[in-house]
Amino acid sequence: MKLNADLGESYGHWQFDADADIMPYIDMANIACGGHAGDPIVMHKTIILAANHGVLIGAHPSYPDLQGFGRRSMRVPPEELILIIQAQVATLDGLAKCQGQVLNHVKPHGALYNDMMADSSVRKAVFSAIAGFYIDLPLVVQAGSQNQALRIEAQEFGITLLFEAFCDRLYLDSGLLMPRSDPKAVLSAVESVEQARRLIQCNEVITPSGAVLCIQADTICVHGDTPEAMQTAEKIRVLLQDQ
Repeated sequence: MKLNADLGESYGHWQFDADADIMPYIDMANIACGGHAGDPIVMHKTIILAANHGVLIGAHPSYPDLQGFGRRSMRVPPEELILIIQAQVATLDGLAKCQGQVLNHVKPHGALYNDMMADSSVRKAVFSAIAGFYIDLPLVVQAGSQNQALRIEAQEFGITLLFEAFCDRLYLDSGLLMPRSDPKAVLSAVESVEQARRLIQCNEVITPSGAVLCIQADTICVHGDTPEAMQTAEKIRVLLQDQ
Protein backbone atom coordinates (compact mmCIF):
# COMPACT_ATOMS: atom_id res chain seq x y z
CA MET A 1 0.00 0.00 0.00
CA LYS A 2 1.34 3.42 -1.00
CA LEU A 3 1.01 6.75 0.81
CA ASN A 4 -0.10 9.72 -1.28
CA ALA A 5 -0.65 13.42 -0.64
CA ASP A 6 -2.26 16.33 -2.50
CA LEU A 7 0.52 18.87 -2.95
CA GLY A 8 1.55 21.89 -5.03
CA GLU A 9 -1.54 23.74 -3.84
CA SER A 10 -0.01 27.21 -3.61
CA TYR A 11 -0.94 29.88 -6.13
CA GLY A 12 0.64 33.27 -6.82
CA HIS A 13 1.17 35.19 -3.59
CA TRP A 14 -0.71 32.56 -1.57
CA GLN A 15 1.93 30.05 -0.54
CA PHE A 16 1.50 26.79 1.33
CA ASP A 17 4.89 25.61 2.53
CA ALA A 18 4.32 22.12 3.93
CA ASP A 19 5.20 20.24 0.73
CA ALA A 20 8.91 19.94 1.49
CA ASP A 21 8.13 18.54 4.96
CA ILE A 22 5.68 15.91 3.70
CA MET A 23 7.45 14.78 0.52
CA PRO A 24 10.11 12.57 2.23
CA TYR A 25 7.41 10.32 3.69
CA ILE A 26 5.12 9.69 0.71
CA ASP A 27 5.19 7.51 -2.40
CA MET A 28 2.83 9.49 -4.64
CA ALA A 29 2.37 13.27 -5.03
CA ASN A 30 -0.87 14.51 -6.56
CA ILE A 31 0.15 17.91 -7.92
CA ALA A 32 -2.42 20.65 -8.49
CA CYS A 33 -2.39 21.74 -12.12
CA GLY A 34 -4.16 25.07 -12.33
CA GLY A 35 -7.84 24.35 -11.76
CA HIS A 36 -8.02 24.96 -8.01
CA ALA A 37 -4.38 25.84 -7.28
CA GLY A 38 -0.94 25.47 -8.76
CA ASP A 39 0.57 28.05 -11.10
CA PRO A 40 3.48 27.20 -13.44
CA ILE A 41 6.14 28.14 -10.88
CA VAL A 42 4.51 26.07 -8.14
CA MET A 43 4.04 23.09 -10.47
CA HIS A 44 7.68 23.31 -11.58
CA LYS A 45 8.99 23.44 -8.00
CA THR A 46 6.76 20.59 -6.83
CA ILE A 47 7.78 18.37 -9.75
CA ILE A 48 11.46 18.91 -8.94
CA LEU A 49 10.83 18.29 -5.22
CA ALA A 50 9.03 15.03 -5.98
CA ALA A 51 11.76 13.92 -8.39
CA ASN A 52 14.46 14.62 -5.82
CA HIS A 53 12.72 12.33 -3.34
CA GLY A 54 11.88 9.60 -5.85
CA VAL A 55 8.15 10.25 -5.43
CA LEU A 56 5.73 9.29 -8.20
CA ILE A 57 4.18 12.32 -9.89
CA GLY A 58 0.44 12.51 -10.49
CA ALA A 59 -1.86 15.18 -11.89
CA HIS A 60 -4.52 16.60 -9.56
CA PRO A 61 -7.13 18.29 -11.80
CA SER A 62 -10.31 19.94 -10.58
CA TYR A 63 -13.24 22.03 -11.63
CA PRO A 64 -12.02 25.49 -12.77
CA ASP A 65 -12.56 27.02 -9.34
CA LEU A 66 -9.60 28.97 -7.98
CA GLN A 67 -11.82 31.09 -5.75
CA GLY A 68 -13.39 28.05 -4.10
CA PHE A 69 -10.25 25.90 -4.04
CA GLY A 70 -12.06 23.38 -6.19
CA ARG A 71 -14.40 22.42 -3.37
CA ARG A 72 -17.59 23.68 -5.03
CA SER A 73 -19.57 21.48 -7.40
CA MET A 74 -20.07 22.94 -10.86
CA ARG A 75 -22.52 22.01 -13.60
CA VAL A 76 -20.22 21.60 -16.58
CA PRO A 77 -21.29 19.93 -19.85
CA PRO A 78 -19.48 16.59 -20.24
CA GLU A 79 -17.71 17.56 -23.46
CA GLU A 80 -16.36 20.68 -21.73
CA LEU A 81 -15.38 18.85 -18.54
CA ILE A 82 -13.40 16.30 -20.55
CA LEU A 83 -11.29 19.05 -22.11
CA ILE A 84 -10.90 20.93 -18.81
CA ILE A 85 -9.43 17.79 -17.23
CA GLN A 86 -7.22 16.96 -20.20
CA ALA A 87 -5.88 20.53 -20.40
CA GLN A 88 -4.83 20.46 -16.73
CA VAL A 89 -3.21 17.03 -17.01
CA ALA A 90 -1.44 18.08 -20.20
CA THR A 91 -0.03 21.18 -18.49
CA LEU A 92 1.54 19.17 -15.69
CA ASP A 93 2.67 16.50 -18.14
CA GLY A 94 4.46 19.10 -20.25
CA LEU A 95 6.20 20.70 -17.29
CA ALA A 96 7.23 17.26 -16.01
CA LYS A 97 8.72 16.40 -19.40
CA CYS A 98 10.80 19.58 -19.28
CA GLN A 99 12.47 18.11 -16.16
CA GLY A 100 12.85 14.62 -17.63
CA GLN A 101 9.97 13.29 -15.52
CA VAL A 102 6.81 11.38 -16.44
CA LEU A 103 3.32 11.27 -14.97
CA ASN A 104 2.29 8.18 -13.04
CA HIS A 105 -1.41 8.73 -12.37
CA VAL A 106 -4.35 11.15 -12.21
CA LYS A 107 -6.39 11.94 -9.11
CA PRO A 108 -9.28 14.42 -9.34
CA HIS A 109 -9.54 17.02 -6.60
CA GLY A 110 -12.25 18.11 -4.20
CA ALA A 111 -15.75 18.49 -5.57
CA LEU A 112 -14.81 16.86 -8.87
CA TYR A 113 -13.60 13.78 -7.00
CA ASN A 114 -16.73 13.63 -4.85
CA ASP A 115 -19.05 14.21 -7.82
CA MET A 116 -17.20 11.52 -9.80
CA MET A 117 -17.92 9.01 -7.04
CA ALA A 118 -21.57 10.00 -6.56
CA ASP A 119 -22.73 10.86 -10.10
CA SER A 120 -22.35 8.39 -12.97
CA SER A 121 -22.55 11.14 -15.60
CA VAL A 122 -19.61 13.02 -14.04
CA ARG A 123 -17.73 9.75 -13.64
CA LYS A 124 -18.26 8.94 -17.31
CA ALA A 125 -16.81 12.33 -18.28
CA VAL A 126 -13.76 11.79 -16.04
CA PHE A 127 -13.26 8.27 -17.41
CA SER A 128 -13.57 9.62 -20.95
CA ALA A 129 -10.98 12.32 -20.24
CA ILE A 130 -8.47 9.77 -18.95
CA ALA A 131 -9.21 7.30 -21.75
CA GLY A 132 -8.74 10.04 -24.34
CA PHE A 133 -5.38 11.24 -23.05
CA TYR A 134 -2.44 10.40 -25.30
CA ILE A 135 -0.77 8.08 -22.76
CA ASP A 136 -2.26 5.52 -20.39
CA LEU A 137 -2.54 6.88 -16.86
CA PRO A 138 -4.21 5.06 -13.93
CA LEU A 139 -7.06 6.98 -12.30
CA VAL A 140 -7.30 7.24 -8.51
CA VAL A 141 -10.84 6.71 -7.16
CA GLN A 142 -12.28 6.17 -3.70
CA ALA A 143 -12.14 2.63 -2.37
CA GLY A 144 -15.24 1.04 -0.92
CA SER A 145 -17.91 -1.57 -1.47
CA GLN A 146 -18.21 -0.56 -5.14
CA ASN A 147 -14.63 -1.44 -6.11
CA GLN A 148 -15.55 -4.30 -8.43
CA ALA A 149 -18.39 -2.40 -10.10
CA LEU A 150 -16.10 0.56 -10.74
CA ARG A 151 -13.39 -1.72 -12.06
CA ILE A 152 -15.82 -3.23 -14.58
CA GLU A 153 -17.03 0.25 -15.56
CA ALA A 154 -13.45 1.42 -16.08
CA GLN A 155 -12.63 -1.60 -18.24
CA GLU A 156 -15.23 -0.40 -20.74
CA PHE A 157 -13.07 2.72 -21.18
CA GLY A 158 -9.81 0.78 -21.18
CA ILE A 159 -8.46 2.51 -18.08
CA THR A 160 -6.89 1.22 -14.86
CA LEU A 161 -8.09 2.27 -11.41
CA LEU A 162 -6.14 2.77 -8.21
CA PHE A 163 -8.34 2.58 -5.12
CA GLU A 164 -7.74 5.13 -2.39
CA ALA A 165 -8.63 5.39 1.29
CA PHE A 166 -8.40 8.48 3.50
CA CYS A 167 -6.70 8.52 6.86
CA ASP A 168 -7.79 12.04 7.83
CA ARG A 169 -11.44 12.17 6.73
CA LEU A 170 -14.52 10.84 8.51
CA TYR A 171 -16.47 8.18 6.63
CA LEU A 172 -20.26 7.96 6.45
CA ASP A 173 -22.13 4.65 6.66
CA SER A 174 -22.63 4.92 2.88
CA GLY A 175 -18.87 4.69 2.40
CA LEU A 176 -18.65 8.25 1.13
CA LEU A 177 -16.82 10.99 3.02
CA MET A 178 -18.54 13.37 5.40
CA PRO A 179 -18.82 16.77 3.66
CA ARG A 180 -16.19 19.30 4.70
CA SER A 181 -19.00 21.64 5.73
CA ASP A 182 -19.38 19.43 8.81
CA PRO A 183 -16.89 20.43 11.56
CA LYS A 184 -16.21 16.75 12.26
CA ALA A 185 -15.30 15.93 8.65
CA VAL A 186 -11.53 16.27 9.15
CA LEU A 187 -9.94 14.03 11.77
CA SER A 188 -7.32 15.10 14.27
CA ALA A 189 -3.73 13.93 13.87
CA VAL A 190 -4.19 11.21 16.50
CA GLU A 191 -7.43 10.02 14.90
CA SER A 192 -5.81 10.05 11.46
CA VAL A 193 -2.98 7.78 12.53
CA GLU A 194 -5.42 5.39 14.18
CA GLN A 195 -7.62 5.29 11.07
CA ALA A 196 -4.53 4.65 8.96
CA ARG A 197 -3.55 1.79 11.27
CA ARG A 198 -6.96 0.18 10.83
CA LEU A 199 -6.78 0.61 7.06
CA ILE A 200 -3.29 -0.89 6.84
CA GLN A 201 -3.73 -3.74 9.33
CA CYS A 202 -7.44 -4.54 9.06
CA ASN A 203 -8.66 -3.03 5.76
CA GLU A 204 -11.45 -1.23 7.59
CA VAL A 205 -12.69 2.07 9.00
CA ILE A 206 -15.28 2.78 11.68
CA THR A 207 -18.01 5.36 11.06
CA PRO A 208 -19.54 7.68 13.72
CA SER A 209 -22.45 5.24 14.12
CA GLY A 210 -20.04 2.42 14.91
CA ALA A 211 -20.46 0.68 11.57
CA VAL A 212 -17.38 -1.13 10.26
CA LEU A 213 -16.68 -0.58 6.56
CA CYS A 214 -14.42 -2.91 4.61
CA ILE A 215 -11.97 -0.80 2.56
CA GLN A 216 -9.64 -2.55 0.13
CA ALA A 217 -7.23 0.18 -0.96
CA ASP A 218 -4.07 0.48 -3.02
CA THR A 219 -3.09 3.80 -1.47
CA ILE A 220 -3.82 5.98 1.56
CA CYS A 221 -4.16 9.76 1.27
CA VAL A 222 -2.96 12.26 3.84
CA HIS A 223 -4.03 15.82 3.03
CA GLY A 224 -1.16 18.28 3.14
CA ASP A 225 -3.36 21.11 4.44
CA THR A 226 -4.49 19.31 7.61
CA PRO A 227 -2.95 20.15 11.01
CA GLU A 228 0.27 18.24 11.78
CA ALA A 229 0.21 16.66 8.31
CA MET A 230 3.96 16.06 8.31
CA GLN A 231 3.89 14.28 11.67
CA THR A 232 0.91 12.23 10.52
CA ALA A 233 2.66 11.23 7.30
CA GLU A 234 5.80 10.27 9.24
CA LYS A 235 3.86 7.99 11.59
CA ILE A 236 1.93 6.37 8.74
CA ARG A 237 5.22 5.70 6.94
CA VAL A 238 6.36 3.76 10.02
CA LEU A 239 3.12 1.75 9.98
CA LEU A 240 3.63 0.90 6.31
CA GLN A 241 7.25 -0.10 6.87
CA ASP A 242 6.20 -2.46 9.65
CA GLN A 243 3.90 -4.40 7.32
